[in-house]
This record gives sequence, C-alpha cells and structure tokens, in this order.
Amino acid sequence: MKTATINGKAASTAKTATQNACKLCNPLGACLAFRGIEKCVPFLHGSQGCATYIRRYLISHYKEPIDIASSNFNEETAVFGGSHNLQLGLKNVTRQYKPEVIGIATTCLSETIGDDVPMILKEYNAAMGDKAPLPVMIFASTPSYSGTHIDGFHAAVRSAVATLAEAGTKNNLVNIFPGMISPADIRYLKEILNAFGIPFVLLPDYSQTLDGGPWAEYHRIPPGGTPTHAIANTGSASASIEFGSTLEAKKSAAGYLEEKFGVPRRHLPLPIGIKASDRFFAELERLTEKPMPEIHEDERRRLVDAYADGHKYVFGKRAILYGEEDLVISMAAFLHEIGVLPVLCASGGKSGLMKKRLLELIPDLEDTGIKVRENVDFVDIEHEADELRPDLLIGNSKGFTMSKKHELPLIRIGFPIHDRFGGQRLHHLGYRGTQELFDRIVNTVIEGRQNSSSIGYTYM
Repeated sequence: MKTATINGKAASTAKTATQNACKLCNPLGACLAFRGIEKCVPFLHGSQGCATYIRRYLISHYKEPIDIASSNFNEETAVFGGSHNLQLGLKNVTRQYKPEVIGIATTCLSETIGDDVPMILKEYNAAMGDKAPLPVMIFASTPSYSGTHIDGFHAAVRSAVATLAEAGTKNNLVNIFPGMISPADIRYLKEILNAFGIPFVLLPDYSQTLDGGPWAEYHRIPPGGTPTHAIANTGSASASIEFGSTLEAKKSAAGYLEEKFGVPRRHLPLPIGIKASDRFFAELERLTEKPMPEIHEDERRRLVDAYADGHKYVFGKRAILYGEEDLVISMAAFLHEIGVLPVLCASGGKSGLMKKRLLELIPDLEDTGIKVRENVDFVDIEHEADELRPDLLIGNSKGFTMSKKHELPLIRIGFPIHDRFGGQRLHHLGYRGTQELFDRIVNTVIEGRQNSSSIGYTYM
C-alpha cells in the first residue's frame, strides 16, 4: 500500500495492475481476420514492436510464416503524427507484395496521438491518382488499451464488409461469420454447408492461409482466403449466420448487413455440444428446406452414444474454464450438458453480457453455484482456484503456469496454444468437434485416476 499527502491528510494511492492478462491485444485479432481475406496484407499503423509481437504469437500457434507490415513509428512520428509513415508504408507494401487488399489496423500509439487514418487514406488515394491500380484499403480502429483480440477481430470483419459489400438482387446465398475459430473448424463448417448444397460466403477464411501445405517457393501472400468479389456479394444474401453470444449487432458484420441491406441476421452461440449444434443445424434446415444430411445424423448418433458411455467418468467433475467470452459461454453450456460443473467461467473480456448469456443457456446457473468473472487476469483466477478446488482447467496455453502450480490437468482449447503441437487443427464446433472435446475430457479424467492410483490399471 502506498500513500500520498493531500491537504495534509494521508490518502491511499494503491492500484491494482493486471499481472498476467487473460486476453490478448485488439490489433492481433484484426491481423488474424485480415489473413482470412484473399491476397490481403495486414498492416499495423504503429511501432514495429507491435507487429513483431503479433507475428510471434500467431506463428507460434499456427506454425505458418506470417508477414505483418508496419508504419514503423519513431520518436518524431509519435510527436508529429504518422501520416508520412503510413503513406510511405502503403507504397512500399503495394510495390513489394502487389496485394489486392491491405488491412490496416491501429495500435495504442497511433490511437493515442489521434491520427485520423480515414483522412490519411483519402489523401493518399488522391495523391496517387491514376499512377497505378491501388489495393482496396480496409481500415479497423483497434486500440490495444481498449477491448481484447476478439474486439479487433470483429472490427476487422465488419470493416471488410462495410468497405466491400454491395447491394444486389436477393438470392439464396448465406453469409457465415463464424468468429475466431480454428482452421480445422472453418474447414468443417464448409464441409457442412457443402453437404446441405447451400451457396455461402464464409468470412474470414484462414483455413488455408494459416494451415496450408508446403511450398516449392516462398509466397509473400499465401494462397487462400475469402475473395473480395465474394465479400461484395454479402449484401445480396438471403441471411447471415453469426456465431458469438456477446457480439452485439452494432459491432458485427451481420449487424451491418442487416441495417444497410436488409439481410436478416441469425445470431447463434458457438455450436459446441449437442443442443447448440442442433440449433445450428436446425437453422440450416430452415434456410435450405432440406433435412440434415445423413453423414451428420451419424455423427450426432455417435456423439449421443459417447455421452452415455463416458458419463460415469466425468459426471460431477469440477472445472475452471477461461478464455474468450463467447468460447467460455458455449463451453460452459457443453460442460453442463455432460455433467461437468464449470465452477468458474472467467474471461479477460468485459462486455457485461457474459452472465446474462450464460443464464440463457444454463437457467440453473446460480443454483449450481457457478461463478462468472469477467475482466480478470490469471492472478484472479488462481485466487479462485484456491477456494473452488477444481479437478480440471480448460482453456488456452496461458494457463499452464497455474496448471503446474496447482497440479491440475489442463485441457487446451481456443487460442493461443503455444506449448502443444497442432493447436490450429483442433476441432471445437458441431457434432464432430464436440466428440473430440468429449473424448479429450474423458481421457484426461481417466489418466488422472491412473496416475493418482498406487497400482494404476491397464484395463477399463
């Protein structure tokens, strides 16, 4: 506790600082979303260090080369503004990468000094004139001191739609805005949509750009991503399906399309668990007027059977769950469905909607003693762990230190997964993703029993 003297009286100046945040920075999410647009280069308007930090985080998880351009602020730029640096950087990126799109996101520094990026881009386009065809410029305001990586992700997706979407004759196209999910989940969603025979635009699509095959030669911009012409068509779609329990229409791509072009917004939680997956498939059945394809009926039947087989191992187990708000909400509903009690649902986000959305999915939330904490860091979560005595931790790799300290098994989901291989290929969504999650949870419980037994066992 520190004190200061004010008007002759001692006053406390104690402040609580985040020691190990349960979130990542706003522009990181924007850079990830931009990587899901075809022939797009992410560009940070700020210091080189921001780009380096974000590249390191993304490469560690996805195991793919990732270029992020920067306007490279210095001391002079921080005082007098970054207009010159931004325009010079755009020229260099256009010349060297020849992109069709440049996704521009701001950082703390450029936002703090008040750079008017839309005005700078207008000046840049006017100065360039007809000298050369210019890339499409998509701008997202993403100050790191506000929000989380999820906010930056959604801001970039909304900006892409706001920049490119056009009005057109309504058709049976469906827009899919899945949120920040794994490349494996993106591929699975496309498989589901193709099985229904439904024309769709999925944005963003980094299933190839961040989980592709080997190259015979280096690509400055990896192949894959949602084409700009497809994004232009989102304004004429019959509906948009958007995942994210806490995502409000005013901040979402689907919300923009509904307001601007009258495209109905179907807002769903992430389809994790049987109930949530049923809800997603029911929406596809309604839109297409087709029954669920047999392959997915089979997946559902196998999952129901697995629930019955594995129930005796997981029922009554206690778990601390942490990560992005939308992932935590959907995972909590899934855990409740299989008989695991999520004694703490924690997130670094602060939408103010987390408990409300959890109550919608788990009506007996308060009766079962589930605690909900938002805007927390891992020190807060550790304090809760001392009291709640969980059996499992479920979340990303940033919880490893807590896992080791408390001798609790950590089931890794979401982003980032830095200390295991294949984080980009983990399934979370639908019957298939739920099956894999359920198997991992059951096997983790069984392994814990084996390890804690004095004799162990080799047969179940």
